[in-house]
Amino acid sequence: MAVENCTVLTDFILLGLSGRRDVQQGLFVLFLLVYGITVIANLGMILLIRMDPRLHTPMYYFLSNLSFCDVCYSSTVSPKMLADFLSEQKRIAYNLCVVQMFFFWVFGTVECVILSVMAYDRYVAICNPLLYTVTMSRRVCIQLVVTAYTIGFMDVTIFTYCTIQFSFCNSNIINHFFCDFPPLLALSTSDTTTSEIALTVSCSCVVGSSVITVLLSYSYIITTILRMKSAAGRSQAFSTCASHLTAVAIFYGTLFFMYFRPSSSYSMDMDKVASVFYTVVIPMLNPLIYSLRNKDVKGALKKAVGTKLCTG
Repeated sequence: MAVENCTVLTDFILLGLSGRRDVQQGLFVLFLLVYGITVIANLGMILLIRMDPRLHTPMYYFLSNLSFCDVCYSSTVSPKMLADFLSEQKRIAYNLCVVQMFFFWVFGTVECVILSVMAYDRYVAICNPLLYTVTMSRRVCIQLVVTAYTIGFMDVTIFTYCTIQFSFCNSNIINHFFCDFPPLLALSTSDTTTSEIALTVSCSCVVGSSVITVLLSYSYIITTILRMKSAAGRSQAFSTCASHLTAVAIFYGTLFFMYFRPSSSYSMDMDKVASVFYTVVIPMLNPLIYSLRNKDVKGALKKAVGTKLCTG
C-alpha cells in the first residue's frame, strides 16, 4: 500500500485484557499486588546479595543481575497496564510504544542469555570445581554480563528498526495490553516478509545458542553427578541446580510456547494469557524460587532478619 495514502499515526489504542469495567478493577488490584511483590522481592534479593559476604560468588552475582532484569522487564509493562485498568481510553503514543517494546525485548533477551550463563556457571562449579575460581573470576563474570547486555541491545535494535519501517494504514487499535512485535506485525499494512525473516533468524540465533548452552551444560552436569560415589555429594550437587533448572524450565517453556509454535495455532487471546505469565508472573516467581529452594539465600535472609530484629 502506498505510504502517501496513510495517515501518520501519533498513537495506538490498546484493547487490554478485558473490556468490562468490573473485571478491570479486579485485575488492577491483583496485578498491583503482583507487581509490588515483584519489585520488593527482586530488589530485596539484590540487597541481600550485596549485604551478605557468603553470597559474593559468581552464581549470586548472576542472580542479582537476573533480579535487576526482572524488575526492569516487568516495569516496562506493568505500570502502563495498571494505569490502563483505571482509564477509559487506553492510548499510548507511537514513540512510547516503540520505546516500550524496545526495552521489554532488551531485558527479555538479556534474561534469556543470563540464564544460559548461569547454566555454564553451574557446569564449571560441578564439573571443574578446582578451576572454578580461576575460570569464573570477577573479570570474567563482568565480561559475561556485559556480553549479555550487548547481545540484548544489538538484537533488539534489529526489532526496532524493522518496526519503525511498518505502515499502519487501516487501524491504530492493538489487540493487546502492551506494545509487542506480533500484534504490531498483525496490524501492519506493509509487506512484512523481510522483517519476519530477519527477526526469526535473529531470535533463533539468540534463543538457540542460549538453549544449546543450557542443554550442553546440564548434560555434562548430570553425567558428572551420576558418576559421584557419595549420595550426599549427588544430593548437594542436584540441590545447587534445582532453583536454576526450575527458572529455566518456566522461562524457556513460555518463550517457546509464545514465539515458536505453528502459526495455525496462533490466537491473540491465548497470547494475552501467555504474555501475562511471562511479563508479570515470571519476574515475581524467580526471586521466590531462588529464596525458597536455596539454603544459602534462606540462611542469609534469616541472618538479615535476625540482625534487624536485634538492632530494632
